[in-house]
Parts: sequence; structure tokens; C-alpha cells
Amino acid sequence: MLGLAAQMLRFRKGTFVATFVALAAGVMILMTCGLLVESGLRYQGSPQRYAAAVAVVADRDRTIAGPEIFGETESTTVSLPEGGRVPETLVKAIAAVPGVASAVGDHSIAVTPVAAPGVPATGHGWGSAALAPYRMVSGTQPRTDGEVAVDARLAAGGKLQPGDATALVVGGTERKFRVSGVVDAVGPRAAVFFTDTQAARLDPNPGSFTAIGVLAAPGADKAAVVAAVRTAAVNAKTYVDGERGLVEQPEAVAARALTVQAGAAFGGYAAMIIIFVVAGTVGLSVRHRRRDLALLRAVAATPGQVRLMILGEVGLLSLLAAVVGVPAGLAATAWTRDQLVTRGFVPGTFELSGGLLSGLAVTVAVAVVALSSAWIAALRTTRIRPTEALGEAAVEPALGGKVRIVSGLVFLAGGVSLIGLTGATGGTTALGAATGMLYTFVLAVALLAPWINQAAAKLLTPVLRTVWGTSGYLAAANLRANARGMVAVLTALVLSVGFGGTVWFLQDNLQRQTVVQSHDGTLAQHALTGAAGLPATAAAKARKIPGVVAATGVRRTSVIIPNQLEAQAVAAQGIDPVGADQTLDLGVRSGSLTDLRASTVALSTTLADSAGWKLGDDARLWLGDGTPVTLRVVALYDRGWGFGDVTLDSETLTGHTATGLDDHVLIRTAPGADVTAGLTDLANAYPMSTVIGTDQLTGELAQDLAVSAWLNKMLIAVLVGYAVLAAANTLIMAALARARELSLLRLVGVTRGQVRRMVHAEQAGLLGVALVIGTAIAAITLSSVVHAVSGERIPYVPALGAAVILGGTIALALIATMLPIGRVLRTPPVQGIGLRE
Repeated sequence: MLGLAAQMLRFRKGTFVATFVALAAGVMILMTCGLLVESGLRYQGSPQRYAAAVAVVADRDRTIAGPEIFGETESTTVSLPEGGRVPETLVKAIAAVPGVASAVGDHSIAVTPVAAPGVPATGHGWGSAALAPYRMVSGTQPRTDGEVAVDARLAAGGKLQPGDATALVVGGTERKFRVSGVVDAVGPRAAVFFTDTQAARLDPNPGSFTAIGVLAAPGADKAAVVAAVRTAAVNAKTYVDGERGLVEQPEAVAARALTVQAGAAFGGYAAMIIIFVVAGTVGLSVRHRRRDLALLRAVAATPGQVRLMILGEVGLLSLLAAVVGVPAGLAATAWTRDQLVTRGFVPGTFELSGGLLSGLAVTVAVAVVALSSAWIAALRTTRIRPTEALGEAAVEPALGGKVRIVSGLVFLAGGVSLIGLTGATGGTTALGAATGMLYTFVLAVALLAPWINQAAAKLLTPVLRTVWGTSGYLAAANLRANARGMVAVLTALVLSVGFGGTVWFLQDNLQRQTVVQSHDGTLAQHALTGAAGLPATAAAKARKIPGVVAATGVRRTSVIIPNQLEAQAVAAQGIDPVGADQTLDLGVRSGSLTDLRASTVALSTTLADSAGWKLGDDARLWLGDGTPVTLRVVALYDRGWGFGDVTLDSETLTGHTATGLDDHVLIRTAPGADVTAGLTDLANAYPMSTVIGTDQLTGELAQDLAVSAWLNKMLIAVLVGYAVLAAANTLIMAALARARELSLLRLVGVTRGQVRRMVHAEQAGLLGVALVIGTAIAAITLSSVVHAVSGERIPYVPALGAAVILGGTIALALIATMLPIGRVLRTPPVQGIGLRE
């Protein structure tokens, strides 16, 4: 039967090409997602600054206990947004470990060189130069607090050489130094070396190091040294081998998280869509061949042989699809990687690795789905008696059994229940519930499609007859009789409209809510921004300007929240609460921002609901560097998307952020006050600073969101494109399979024009049903999420986007149906009546 399966592939090219396209495109998409995940898991950065260290001790993540499930406590490991710190006292403990030649503490200090502001640089103490080690190119190491050594990139960018004076912005203040020497360029960022004493003084987090590098003594057993260091540094993590690159390149950790999360999330979405598409395409392919299968049964082929032939066909197609799809996936992933690097999502050191495991997993997964679909589709024909097979092939089978309709109703009820869950929660929980709602509704439609088609045909019969006359009557009769045969077509169209309209516009709504909330909640007219950051004194100085009503320093960060399901990092801001109610309107629903202190916190209502916190409760959370704090909730506000889910007093963040600086200062002035000179002087007081209008600040936020949304929209476009491809595939297959039916109509006197009008009427009816259902699914999903996010019931839907989704679906259905129908009608009916289905 396998030989016969290969022959079938040769002589039924049209049907198999459609199935092959669906399988190959599915393999390509899943291969791209899988390779991103595999590469992210393998990526460890490139240890350069710590190349000489046998191990690096650092604190980069937190493992937080979660809920108890089935008697076991679940835990979540979360990367620290600000990077953790290790205490200075740990250096002596590690240095005392047998086999350790020295333990070197490393400060990582934010530095902006005035001579070369475009060169990314980080400050360190000279003692840490031994961890690379750095080679002195010219001059000497810094010996006094007024000297620095710079690496070759900074020397070239700023045209510096030993003996030159240079200025560095550190801690928001410009400081003068003399260049004592130039060292090799090592690592992704330029290095500036202070004396160890000066580095400790300039570090915004005194009494601690960013990391501790361990140098092994000559001849020491490295494995034993690492084991002893792990014992000594029990409250921190010891990184060895390639993991050392994760410590010196925080962007490597972010790159791993991004690629793994994006690949896994979109891979999951793609897998569900591909299951719908492949199952529908393969099932439709088998159903259109009932006459072939019936003939085989009539000439004594056993049910097992027929099923084996079908499985052989689909298996061969799956292998061919893998041969094309896996290399295409590799090429697509390489392009995606280049785009991620260009847009700054991942560092240039991120490389694609692996691929064998991803390719095997994807090939097996798609083949299993295809084979399962083919098996299920072939069961009905292969189970009946041979004498009934040919008659069965010519008659449309029943709509479906009790299992199908009960399952469809269960999924429909599940989708309705998820509407309530989405409305009762917020944040990622609401988004997850909305995604589940989308797929639950689509699955319900796929299961209930025969009954939906039949009911729609009955309801539309008067309309179709009125508009298209006799052709409309024939169209309604066809829709009623072929209710089950149109299941795949209806599902594909609903998936195209529902999925496209939901996931694309969902991203637009989230972006819009962020920008709108930020704009509406900013009461200040001006903002002082600094490329090198602003010290906390900037807000106090702004308040002294005549005409300034209030000024608020804003420090962006993230904190870790022990959510009910798992711990997660959420956006937060630290503000100077003095006069904050005059510069910011967070949409406070209860409590007051005037009660914000170092021991208190304000939360968005979305976060408070998901975490189970109420006004007056003690909220336990972790700051960006991993420091646990318990803060009393003094305010709940609505504008969490625009300002972050957590608002803290800046004093709470002192010593717990990487730079210790504010991102900007919001300044509100009295109506009619002339503050131009005062604001100019304020900007001149802080290096690399400027005063802009807050509308420009919101505009920059919109641009940042557009950049960050690029990845989501690109992946969404791929998935929507696949759904559209599947819809076109299904429509073409369904149209070409009607050659005998349309030829028979023409032989009994129906004209070619009447046949065209009949097909137009059918498509109008089917499209109308699909558009109504798909639009309803998208509207319910979008409105539920937007209500959970912003409290608004009506989602934002761009007119152009709606036109593209709806118009594109209509054009797709008409083109994918009428072109093949036109080809069928060009075949003489006497010849067409003898064609295979």
C-alpha cells in the first residue's frame, strides 16, 4: 500500500500540493520558534572581562516560593531587573578558600565620557583589570583618585592619550580626571578604570560589589576550588565556564529571556493554529477522495490497507514538508536574529545554535498531527461495508454525532466562562484568559460548524433567492446539503477574521492605553531629561525656580511581585512625593499619594486585584536588586499601563538601583509664568541634560513602544498570514473538488452564468456567517481585555486595520473560490463529469 500511496501523490497533485503547503509552512513557523528557544537556552554570552577567572560569584536572580499544588510548593526563578549585589565581606571569605590565589571585587559604575558620549562605557576599579586580564597599551595604571585608565575604543573615540585631561559624567555630575594610561579593548562596552578607592566611593551602592572574580592558584584543582567557593558563597550563585558571560553582560540574560519566552509563547500559539489548519486541510483532502477510497473498498481492499495507504501518503508528505520547511525555518530564524540585533533586542554576540533537536521535534509534531487527522478522517469510509462504500461516497454524511455536538457546546460554555475570568482579573492573567477564550471559541465553532452552516443556510434561503433568484435557491440548497463539507472552510474563515482581528488589534490597544494613560496622567508641562541621568537634587533645584509650582523626580525600575500563580517582574517607578499630586494624576481610586513614604507603596488596581492586596494591607515584594521589603499599601490607582503597576517613594529605591539616578524630572509651572531662563539654567546645571515639553516625552514613549512592539507584530503577522494561507488553501481545495457537481448541473441545463451566480451566492452566505462569527469572537475578546486593562468597554479598532482584515478576508474568499471555479467551468461538462473528485 505504500507503493500505491506514492503513486497517488503523483496523480493527485492538486490536493496534495495544498496539503504539502500547509504542512511545510507549519514546519517553517514552528522551526523558527523552536530554534529561537533552543538558541536562547544555549546562549550564555561570551566571557571576556572575566576570562581569567575560574569562577564569578554574583547575585543575578531570585527563587521565590509560589502556591502549593498537589502537596508540593511551586517556585519561580526570576532574573533581578537591577542586578543583585554581593557584600564586600564575601571577598575575604572567598580569598580564604584553599586554592584561590585572589578574590577580586568588581564595581560596575555607569559612566558617560564627555569626549565620546556615543561610546558605551562602564567604570571599574583597577583591581578588577586582572580578571580579563587587561594589557596596558601605553601609560600606567591610575595611582591617584584624580586619574583614570581608558580602553582603546574610548581613547580613539575621544582622541585621548596618557596625560590628557578628560571629563566623565558619574552619578549625574561631571568630574575632571587625567588619563594615566590606555588598555586593550575587552568586552562589549568600553572600560574606564578608577583607583579601587575611587571606584568604591563612586559606586551608588556602597558596601557591595557587582560581582567577585575568583583567580585560582597555579596547579590548583579547579573543580575543588569551585566547589569550595560555592560553599563559601552560599547566599550567591557561582558562575563557571560559559555562564561567566551572563554576569558581565546583563543584556545576555535579557536576550535569553526574550528569545525563550517569545519563541515558546508564539510557538504555542502557532502550534494551536497549525493543529486547526493541518487537521482541517488533511481531513478535507481525505473527504474529497471518498470516491477513490470507496472504489478501493469495493475491489476488496481491507479497511486496514486503505488506512495504511492514507497514512503512507500523509507520512510521505510530512517528510517532504520537513525537507523544505526545516531549511526555510533556519533561514527565517537567521533573518529574525539579524533583525533582533539591529533593533537592539539582543546583543551582537547572540548566535543561533543547535537546530537538530528543534528540527526533529517539529517534524515529529507536525507529522503526528497530520497522521492523526488523516486517520480520523478515513475512519468513516474504511469502517463501512464494501457494497455501501460507493453509495456513501456520493451522499453527504450526517452532520455529526452526539460526541461532537456535546464537545462543541462544552467549549462554547468554556469560552463564555472565560469572559467572566478576563473581567475579574487583570494584567498577564487577563491576557492569558483572553487568549484561551479566543481558541476556545474557534474550537467551538469548528465542532459546531455543521449545525451552524445548516442553520445559516435555512435563515439565508429567502435572502439568497431574493438577490440571486434561481441561482440563490441552488446556493441555499447546496449550503444545506453540504453543511458538513463546508466545516473546514467556515473554520478557516472564522480563524482568519477572529484571530487576525484579536491579536493584531490587541497590541494596538495595549500600546494606545499606555500612551493615553501617560498623556492624561501627566499634569506637568515640562520635563528635565538627562542622557546620563539626574541626581535627586535636580527636583529640589527645579522647585526653587520662580514660577514653578511643583517638580517631581521620576526613577524607572522594576520590582518582583509574588503573584498568585508565579512571581513576576512588573514595571515600577520611584517618585519624590513632594508635590507629586500636582505633576501626576495616576487616577487614584482609593487612598492618597500624599501618604507615600519609604515604608509605603501605591499599586495599580490591576496588580492589587491579581495579587490579592487591598488598601491598608502589607505588601511583600522584592526590589529590582533582590532586596525584600514589606510596604503598606496607601493608594490604589487606575493608570498602571502608563506609569507602571507599582509606585514607590524614591527613598525606598536609594541604594537599590544600578545608577541611583532619576530618569527625568516633571516640572509644573504656574499659568502665564515665564520660566524660560530658569529652565535653561537648570538644564545647563546638569551635564547632557535638556528641558522638553511633556507631550514630547509622551511622543518618545510612543516611539519606544512601537520599537518594542515590532517583535510582537512581526510574529503575529506570521501567524495571521498562516491562517490566511490556510483559508486560501481550503477554499481552493473545496472549489476544485466540485468539478463533477458543477458539470452535472451544466448537463441538466444550468448555464455557466447561473453556476457562477450560484457560487457567488454560496460565498456571500458563507462569508457573511464567517464574518459575523469571527467579528463577534474578536469583539468579545478585545472588549474583555480592554475592560480588564482600562475599565473601558469599547476597544480601539483603527478603521484602516478593520478594513484590511474584513476586506482582505472577503477578497481572499472570492479570489480563492472564483479563480478555481472559473477553471472548472472552462472544462466541457461531458469531460468534467468523468473527472475524479
